Amino acid sequence: MPLVIPKEIPAFKILKQNVFVMDTKRAFTQDIRTLEILIINLMPTKIQTENQLLSLLANSALQINLSFLSTQSYVGKNTPISHIEKFYQGLDDFKNKRFDGAIVTGAPVEQMEFEDVKYWEELKEIFTYLKNNVTSTIYICWGAMAALYHFYNIKKHNLTEKCFGVFTHKIHNKDLILSNTDEIIKMPHSRYSYIDETELNACKELKILLKSDEAGVALLRDKKDIFILGHLEYDKDTLDLEYKRDLANNTKTQKAKNYYDENNEILFTWRSSANTIFSNWLNYDVYQSTPFVL
Repeated sequence: MPLVIPKEIPAFKILKQNVFVMDTKRAFTQDIRTLEILIINLMPTKIQTENQLLSLLANSALQINLSFLSTQSYVGKNTPISHIEKFYQGLDDFKNKRFDGAIVTGAPVEQMEFEDVKYWEELKEIFTYLKNNVTSTIYICWGAMAALYHFYNIKKHNLTEKCFGVFTHKIHNKDLILSNTDEIIKMPHSRYSYIDETELNACKELKILLKSDEAGVALLRDKKDIFILGHLEYDKDTLDLEYKRDLANNTKTQKAKNYYDENNEILFTWRSSANTIFSNWLNYDVYQSTPFVL
């Protein structure tokens, strides 16, 4: 929650650059309510992804009401249809509703051209809806690449081998979403594509926040939305399960880099950064920016 202090006190300007502060006048006139968050889950294993995201959102002191959206033009076979029918709705069900925040997951389709994805036309409608009806949206991995392509015509490029492991990132530009993080941030990646940094730099609306020498650009933003090209939401064993799945499917793969110790035990090294970044997003980009009446 933000620190409430008089706007005139000298510390206000200094603190505002690094922590959440709210001037006394605004705090006394602000109405508090439950935040409305929409999750657009594009993953075939929806329940697993729900568990990952909800564990991060639950780390905040803010009260959150969740809604779930899935595409109607394509329904995957890896989640029981009873679960989807019970907990998920389509875009038409939300067209007259606004949200404080939204999260768009990745999807295992990144080796395809965007236009070849079965639900691409529907997803474009969803993106436009989010831009017009949500205070701030986090786009993750393929979801981030798809959004950058839709909004800014920035294309994804194929990698010669899968970017797979936990990589070290440094802060490239300061931003409140990185408040109280370490200067070195670790993040899992699991993708066959990347976004060219030169193309991102050419777009004035975008600001690169995190970069890795091995994995490239990992976190960026525009005025209201966040784009994460890695997977801060991943559980401790997610990369290990992906590796074993690929081996079982005879898919050419390699062990995740910087993920196991010398005894082949998994090192869970990104959880604190994930909690901090998601909490910062909820506090700053959502809670402090959203109106009381949506």
